Amino acid sequence: MIKVNNIIQLLTTKIPLGSWVENLVNYLINNFSGPLDGFANIIELMVENFEAILAYPHPLIVIALFALLAWKLKNYKMSIFVALGLGLVLNIQMWDPLLTTLASIITSVVVALVVGIPIGIIKAHSKVVDLITRPILDFMQTIPPFVYLIPALMFFGLGTVSGVIATVVFAIAPPIRLTYLGIQQVDSELKEAGHAFGANWWQILLKIELPGAMPSIMMGINQCIMLSLSMVVIAAMIGAGGLGKPVLRSLSVVDIGLGFEAGLGVVIIAMVLDRMFGRE
Repeated sequence: MIKVNNIIQLLTTKIPLGSWVENLVNYLINNFSGPLDGFANIIELMVENFEAILAYPHPLIVIALFALLAWKLKNYKMSIFVALGLGLVLNIQMWDPLLTTLASIITSVVVALVVGIPIGIIKAHSKVVDLITRPILDFMQTIPPFVYLIPALMFFGLGTVSGVIATVVFAIAPPIRLTYLGIQQVDSELKEAGHAFGANWWQILLKIELPGAMPSIMMGINQCIMLSLSMVVIAAMIGAGGLGKPVLRSLSVVDIGLGFEAGLGVVIIAMVLDRMFGRE
């Protein structure tokens, strides 16, 4: 009977997870504030530079450049769609928030790919790294996106930097996993032939594995872009700008017109990015 009471008491006693996490966060902030501030400054500088580059030309020139890029990547029909879609965003006066959103997406995708693709390559060549990263990636892809806002807010405060960092963490899993899968699916006979001709590890990677895994890697890039877009909009809740800001404002004041216009801007940029960088 005593053992049963002890078990019941043990099960009903709350584990102080909240206090442990708070202590860990305070420890990291107190001891690693310098590197965190440096990283935040780099992210802020990237966003500001990308936004300045996009805002410098006239909007019609930017639309023409995107249409030309769509023509080169896909076809003239896609070019017309991009021109009409971005022209509509300009007409409904959502151009400035669109540029802020694009700058945040570009920064998030660049950081996620620079970190994620090398991790995917290492994961494909190391069983230890694969075993370590697999549960971490499972955890990252199952928790709700709003949860990512909490640590970003605690470490970096309100603003665009927190939104971008939360977006990077949210969007980094697909590039890692699809790079890993792409390399794993490369025909082993091709690798053996490369070794037979005296190719070293880097030559096998650059001339056989990465070209063979490129369709999978491009799919990971496409998913990274789409996840970044969705998270950048949600990040408006912690002070990030862009199209998420008018969406959030329309919800708070029940402005149906503003909400429709901002939501239409999100839909258009999502369709443009998906069609331009997705597979046929």
